[in-house]
Amino acid sequence: MGQYLTLFFTFFKIGAFTFGGGWAMISIIEREIVDKHHWIKKEEFLDLLAVAQSLPGILAVNIATAVGDKIGKTKGSVTAAAGTILPSFLIILAIAIFLTPDIIKNNRYISAIFMGIRPAVVALIIAPVITSAKAAKLKWKTVWIPFVVALMISLDLGLISNPIFFIVLGGLGGFLAWWWPQKYGKRHKKA
Repeated sequence: MGQYLTLFFTFFKIGAFTFGGGWAMISIIEREIVDKHHWIKKEEFLDLLAVAQSLPGILAVNIATAVGDKIGKTKGSVTAAAGTILPSFLIILAIAIFLTPDIIKNNRYISAIFMGIRPAVVALIIAPVITSAKAAKLKWKTVWIPFVVALMISLDLGLISNPIFFIVLGGLGGFLAWWWPQKYGKRHKKA
Protein backbone atom coordinates (compact mmCIF):
# COMPACT_ATOMS: atom_id res chain seq x y z
CA MET A 1 0.00 0.00 0.00
CA GLY A 2 2.91 2.36 0.71
CA GLN A 3 4.25 2.27 -2.83
CA TYR A 4 0.81 3.10 -4.22
CA LEU A 5 0.49 6.10 -1.91
CA THR A 6 3.95 7.28 -2.95
CA LEU A 7 2.99 6.80 -6.59
CA PHE A 8 -0.31 8.65 -6.14
CA PHE A 9 1.13 11.61 -4.22
CA THR A 10 4.13 11.94 -6.54
CA PHE A 11 1.88 12.28 -9.57
CA PHE A 12 -0.63 14.36 -7.59
CA LYS A 13 2.18 16.83 -6.87
CA ILE A 14 3.18 16.83 -10.54
CA GLY A 15 -0.41 17.47 -11.59
CA ALA A 16 -0.98 20.16 -8.96
CA PHE A 17 2.15 22.25 -9.35
CA THR A 18 2.83 22.39 -13.05
CA PHE A 19 1.26 24.92 -15.38
CA GLY A 20 1.37 25.06 -19.14
CA GLY A 21 0.63 21.51 -20.24
CA GLY A 22 2.78 18.53 -21.16
CA TRP A 23 6.09 20.16 -22.12
CA ALA A 24 6.05 22.33 -19.02
CA MET A 25 5.69 19.19 -16.88
CA ILE A 26 8.52 17.18 -18.39
CA SER A 27 11.36 18.51 -16.23
CA ILE A 28 9.32 18.02 -13.05
CA ILE A 29 8.24 14.52 -14.08
CA GLU A 30 11.83 13.61 -14.91
CA ARG A 31 13.13 14.93 -11.60
CA GLU A 32 10.52 12.95 -9.66
CA ILE A 33 10.52 9.59 -11.46
CA VAL A 34 14.16 9.44 -12.63
CA ASP A 35 16.22 11.44 -10.14
CA LYS A 36 14.25 11.23 -6.89
CA HIS A 37 12.45 7.87 -6.91
CA HIS A 38 14.63 6.04 -9.49
CA TRP A 39 11.59 4.28 -10.91
CA ILE A 40 13.07 4.40 -14.41
CA LYS A 41 16.43 5.29 -15.94
CA LYS A 42 17.16 8.42 -17.98
CA GLU A 43 17.29 6.46 -21.26
CA GLU A 44 13.96 4.79 -20.46
CA PHE A 45 12.48 8.21 -19.72
CA LEU A 46 13.43 9.51 -23.16
CA ASP A 47 11.89 6.45 -24.82
CA LEU A 48 8.79 6.80 -22.64
CA LEU A 49 8.55 10.48 -23.53
CA ALA A 50 8.63 9.65 -27.25
CA VAL A 51 5.93 6.98 -26.85
CA ALA A 52 3.77 9.18 -24.59
CA GLN A 53 3.85 11.97 -27.17
CA SER A 54 2.89 9.58 -29.95
CA LEU A 55 -0.17 8.28 -28.11
CA PRO A 56 -3.46 10.16 -27.99
CA GLY A 57 -4.28 11.83 -24.72
CA ILE A 58 -2.53 13.92 -22.14
CA LEU A 59 1.27 13.55 -22.03
CA ALA A 60 1.51 13.49 -18.21
CA VAL A 61 -1.26 10.91 -17.92
CA ASN A 62 0.39 8.71 -20.55
CA ILE A 63 3.72 8.86 -18.68
CA ALA A 64 2.00 8.29 -15.32
CA THR A 65 0.16 5.27 -16.67
CA ALA A 66 3.35 3.70 -18.04
CA VAL A 67 5.35 4.34 -14.86
CA GLY A 68 2.46 3.08 -12.74
CA ASP A 69 2.32 -0.09 -14.85
CA LYS A 70 6.01 -0.70 -14.30
CA ILE A 71 5.66 -0.24 -10.52
CA GLY A 72 2.36 -1.98 -9.85
CA LYS A 73 0.74 -3.22 -13.06
CA THR A 74 -2.95 -2.24 -13.40
CA LYS A 75 -3.32 -0.88 -9.85
CA GLY A 76 -0.20 1.20 -10.31
CA SER A 77 -1.43 2.58 -13.64
CA VAL A 78 -4.80 3.59 -12.23
CA THR A 79 -3.21 5.07 -9.10
CA ALA A 80 -0.64 7.16 -11.01
CA ALA A 81 -3.18 8.33 -13.61
CA ALA A 82 -5.67 9.30 -10.87
CA GLY A 83 -2.93 11.22 -9.07
CA THR A 84 -2.14 13.16 -12.22
CA ILE A 85 -5.74 13.92 -13.18
CA LEU A 86 -7.27 14.72 -9.77
CA PRO A 87 -5.58 18.12 -9.15
CA SER A 88 -6.65 19.51 -12.54
CA PHE A 89 -10.16 18.18 -12.03
CA LEU A 90 -10.44 19.82 -8.61
CA ILE A 91 -9.01 23.13 -9.83
CA ILE A 92 -11.33 23.26 -12.85
CA LEU A 93 -14.27 22.33 -10.63
CA ALA A 94 -13.41 25.17 -8.22
CA ILE A 95 -12.99 27.65 -11.08
CA ALA A 96 -16.30 26.58 -12.61
CA ILE A 97 -18.06 27.03 -9.27
CA PHE A 98 -16.45 30.27 -8.06
CA LEU A 99 -14.99 32.14 -11.04
CA THR A 100 -17.08 33.20 -13.97
CA PRO A 101 -15.40 34.67 -17.08
CA ASP A 102 -16.61 38.14 -16.03
CA ILE A 103 -14.92 37.86 -12.64
CA ILE A 104 -11.64 36.78 -14.27
CA LYS A 105 -11.69 39.61 -16.84
CA ASN A 106 -12.74 42.33 -14.44
CA ASN A 107 -10.54 41.38 -11.47
CA ARG A 108 -7.14 42.95 -11.97
CA TYR A 109 -5.49 40.65 -9.40
CA ILE A 110 -6.62 37.46 -11.11
CA SER A 111 -5.68 38.90 -14.53
CA ALA A 112 -2.24 39.82 -13.16
CA ILE A 113 -1.75 36.28 -11.83
CA PHE A 114 -2.49 34.79 -15.26
CA MET A 115 -0.19 37.32 -16.96
CA GLY A 116 2.58 36.45 -14.50
CA ILE A 117 2.26 32.73 -15.15
CA ARG A 118 2.85 33.11 -18.92
CA PRO A 119 6.63 33.82 -18.83
CA ALA A 120 7.14 31.03 -16.29
CA VAL A 121 5.39 28.58 -18.61
CA VAL A 122 7.70 29.56 -21.48
CA ALA A 123 10.71 28.81 -19.28
CA LEU A 124 9.18 25.51 -18.17
CA ILE A 125 8.77 24.51 -21.82
CA ILE A 126 12.27 25.55 -22.92
CA ALA A 127 14.07 23.72 -20.08
CA PRO A 128 12.97 20.17 -21.02
CA VAL A 129 13.60 20.84 -24.70
CA ILE A 130 17.24 21.62 -23.93
CA THR A 131 17.54 18.69 -21.50
CA SER A 132 15.97 16.28 -23.99
CA ALA A 133 18.24 17.51 -26.79
CA LYS A 134 21.31 16.88 -24.61
CA ALA A 135 20.09 13.45 -23.51
CA ALA A 136 19.23 12.49 -27.10
CA LYS A 137 22.83 13.46 -27.99
CA LEU A 138 21.80 15.91 -30.70
CA LYS A 139 24.88 17.20 -32.44
CA TRP A 140 25.35 20.42 -34.37
CA LYS A 141 25.01 18.57 -37.67
CA THR A 142 21.53 17.26 -36.68
CA VAL A 143 20.20 20.13 -34.57
CA TRP A 144 18.81 21.78 -37.71
CA ILE A 145 16.16 19.05 -38.05
CA PRO A 146 13.83 20.21 -35.22
CA PHE A 147 14.14 23.82 -36.38
CA VAL A 148 13.21 22.95 -39.97
CA VAL A 149 10.29 20.79 -38.77
CA ALA A 150 9.00 23.58 -36.49
CA LEU A 151 9.30 26.08 -39.35
CA MET A 152 7.49 23.81 -41.81
CA ILE A 153 4.67 23.16 -39.34
CA SER A 154 4.30 26.88 -38.60
CA LEU A 155 4.11 27.80 -42.32
CA ASP A 156 0.93 25.72 -42.70
CA LEU A 157 1.56 24.36 -46.21
CA GLY A 158 -1.04 21.60 -46.16
CA LEU A 159 0.19 18.00 -45.88
CA ILE A 160 3.82 19.09 -45.57
CA SER A 161 2.85 21.06 -42.42
CA ASN A 162 1.11 18.13 -40.75
CA PRO A 163 3.03 16.94 -37.63
CA ILE A 164 2.08 13.31 -38.42
CA PHE A 165 3.94 13.64 -41.74
CA PHE A 166 7.11 14.58 -39.85
CA ILE A 167 6.67 11.79 -37.29
CA VAL A 168 6.44 9.23 -40.11
CA LEU A 169 9.33 10.88 -41.97
CA GLY A 170 11.45 10.87 -38.80
CA GLY A 171 10.68 7.20 -38.20
CA LEU A 172 11.63 6.31 -41.77
CA GLY A 173 14.80 8.41 -41.50
CA GLY A 174 15.77 6.70 -38.25
CA PHE A 175 15.14 3.27 -39.76
CA LEU A 176 17.23 4.12 -42.83
CA ALA A 177 20.04 5.51 -40.66
CA TRP A 178 20.15 2.17 -38.85
CA TRP A 179 19.45 -0.12 -41.83
CA TRP A 180 21.79 1.41 -44.43
CA PRO A 181 25.04 0.70 -42.52
CA GLN A 182 23.73 -2.79 -41.66
CA LYS A 183 23.01 -3.61 -45.28
CA TYR A 184 25.73 -1.75 -47.18
CA GLY A 185 28.35 -1.03 -44.53
CA LYS A 186 29.45 -4.71 -44.44
CA ARG A 187 30.13 -4.86 -48.21
CA HIS A 188 32.43 -1.89 -48.02
CA LYS A 189 34.29 -3.39 -45.07
CA LYS A 190 34.95 -6.64 -46.99
CA ALA A 191 36.17 -4.86 -50.12
